[in-house]
Amino acid sequence: MKKLSLLLVAFVVSLCSWASTEGFYNVKNFGAKGDGSHIDSPAINAAIEAASEKGGGTVYFPAGIYQSYSIHLKNNISLYLDHGAVLKAAVPTDSMHYDLPEENPSDDYQDFGHSHWKNSLIWGIGLHDITIEGFGLIDGSEGITRGQAKQNGHPAANKAIALKECRNVTIRDISMLKCGHFAMLLTGVDNLTIDNVRCDTNRDAFDIDCCANVRVSNCQVNTLNDDAIVLKCSYGLGYAKATENVTITNCHVSGYDPGTMLDGTFQKTITAAPDRDGPTGRIKMGTESNGGFKNITISNCTFDHCRGLALETVDGAIIEDITIDNIAMRDICNSPIYVRLGNRARGPKELPFSVIRRVKLSNIVVKDADCRYASMIFGLEGHMIEDITLSNIHIQYRGGLTMEDVRLQRGANSFFTRTNSAANGTPDTRRNRSQAVDEKKERDPYDVPQMEHGYPEPSSHGILPAYGLFISHARGVTIDNVTLETINEDKRPPIVLMDVEDIKLSNMKVDKADEVPYIVMKGVKNAELENFQNVKNRVIAVATDKEVAK
Repeated sequence: MKKLSLLLVAFVVSLCSWASTEGFYNVKNFGAKGDGSHIDSPAINAAIEAASEKGGGTVYFPAGIYQSYSIHLKNNISLYLDHGAVLKAAVPTDSMHYDLPEENPSDDYQDFGHSHWKNSLIWGIGLHDITIEGFGLIDGSEGITRGQAKQNGHPAANKAIALKECRNVTIRDISMLKCGHFAMLLTGVDNLTIDNVRCDTNRDAFDIDCCANVRVSNCQVNTLNDDAIVLKCSYGLGYAKATENVTITNCHVSGYDPGTMLDGTFQKTITAAPDRDGPTGRIKMGTESNGGFKNITISNCTFDHCRGLALETVDGAIIEDITIDNIAMRDICNSPIYVRLGNRARGPKELPFSVIRRVKLSNIVVKDADCRYASMIFGLEGHMIEDITLSNIHIQYRGGLTMEDVRLQRGANSFFTRTNSAANGTPDTRRNRSQAVDEKKERDPYDVPQMEHGYPEPSSHGILPAYGLFISHARGVTIDNVTLETINEDKRPPIVLMDVEDIKLSNMKVDKADEVPYIVMKGVKNAELENFQNVKNRVIAVATDKEVAK
């Protein structure tokens, strides 16, 4: 009886062991070496193919360094990088390289990187039920470029992970290092989860483009030279599609030197991104904005040593039903809050004009923000931003500027305000500004450049006449329980309103110099002030050119 029991136990153990390997494909069993020199992508793709033939499974990477070119995902495939496993993008050679970028007739409507998926380390098109997970590392530091189609004359990869028109996608627990133009380009993906990913890269980290039903949570993202978590709705699919039903929560974004988040040193030796602003590293909507942004929630996130929150539509997209809550920022190098409606109009002619409406921002604390660029709500004449609420917000600016700094634009970033000498002095809105010259013309402090057709960036408008809050071309604005303070005395008004209708400011506290007003209003209709520091409660029916209380 005892012998029978032992045999039964052995059988059960054997059965369990066999079951644990069912649907489990170790890349080393298909010829991968993991020695850091051998090219392992043929073996990896063979493992994926074997799993696919059985209806799917887990392709397993044990500890080791796997040099690889393009990896082709299939339906029902999970890539699992174990502790100590490094999937390393290989440098292309004469004989071996990455897949070529596919043709895209919509190339003209977005940058090259947004239009192609096959020129990537890992890619999939038209797939379902995909997972990339584990506690290993994807390392693109040598084999993935920051934007070029070629590296040393050979076809290059400019993305680590690229997925197009897929559904049921999960990316979790992995780390990513210096992964090129985009660490992830996710276009037209429905039902997407990104969780507990650490990404320390040299341009965009997570590009979530034309996606629906998305959750990004518990991620740590460092991107000095570009955006950390960015929602887009480009025309890369060949049609306009909204990015909608998105939750971003419990994430930390920053702009430290590339690689220094993952190694734990958090260095600040690089002081500016290529556009001459300080580190980027933010959460943003736009600039690719053809399809729309709808039903988006961003909550419980921190911004550290980077740019502020940006909501931008310039190519015809509707931004609506946006909730942003419980955000902490420190060491912010431009506008803490930037809401921008423009008219770059990059897309087919039939696309509509951009719209922003029903946006709520609340419970935001900002410490040590650049004083040149106030928080902005900036529409266009005849195309107002509508129904926007700011509540329970405390912003500390560095301060120290005057209206003379605004008039002379001393200390302004000229990258976006240069003019092209060969184009009759018109604003240069192209990416290639190599022939541009700095604009030296003085300006009326309140004549803020609209940059209607330009690239939307806070510094494109120059140093602003308000240190704290600048609102232009907006209707239906509610501002409640907002504090604006300065570390150093600033001799500009805390708030400037231009072409604003139906605005209520209540329970406001602001720092200001003795000789400057609390608010400057130009072209304002129906402004209500209630419990605004030392300003008498009042309703201002029309303010054509008026300073309100000193």
